[in-house]
Amino acid sequence: MRHAPETDLASAARPPVLIGCSHGTDSQAGRATVRAILADVRRTRPDLDVREAFVDLQQPAVGDAVREATRGPGSAVVVPLLMSTGFHVGVDIAAAVAGRRATSADTLGPDDRLVRILVDRLEAAGAHPGDAIVCAAAGSTDPRAAAAVERVVEGLRAAWPVGPVTVGYGSAAVPRVADAVSEARRAGAERVVVASYLLAPGFFHDRLRESGADVVTEPLAPDPLLVAIVLDRYAEAAALIATV
Repeated sequence: MRHAPETDLASAARPPVLIGCSHGTDSQAGRATVRAILADVRRTRPDLDVREAFVDLQQPAVGDAVREATRGPGSAVVVPLLMSTGFHVGVDIAAAVAGRRATSADTLGPDDRLVRILVDRLEAAGAHPGDAIVCAAAGSTDPRAAAAVERVVEGLRAAWPVGPVTVGYGSAAVPRVADAVSEARRAGAERVVVASYLLAPGFFHDRLRESGADVVTEPLAPDPLLVAIVLDRYAEAAALIATV
């Protein structure tokens, strides 16, 4: 009987590289926050090779990271550190994994655990019954992204039934956050709280403070629930690689 070389057996037993792919940002605070997410993933799963990649503004580019991770017999799972699908998932990440022993996992949202984080952020910011809540997402022209955000907003309405919950977008979709804040005031709200449905500090989060809201919550990260979501997305996609 022919035995597989030890190197082949070791490669087969090695789990796929986890590549956490975020948008990229010029914000030093935003960069540190994303690095912290992946550092927490490494601490939780020290058996995994966890690397970072980006679709814009930072290096390594996701395509380069996937090529490096899949050299020889290696495989990789790209976990989009993005709240919903859109151009970067459907084009940039899809192109990076095409033709390689690699796959893209689902985005972080929608997920009930993100709703739990939003509620935690609202409570930490001092939101109280009667406040109008505007859930602020980055925005995308992809209708699937809007549908994903709306699922989270519906979850937030159920989890925060003590005031109206609407949605606003930073770009590419309507209503814009400032318009949603203005509409909440026209509807009679004495206070408007923007619940940041953004992963980390950066350009979009900074713009929320210019929306006219009374209170703006902190971004979703860092939070242990995000680590759990990342690892769940990875496990789901890694199982598909194993069947190829």
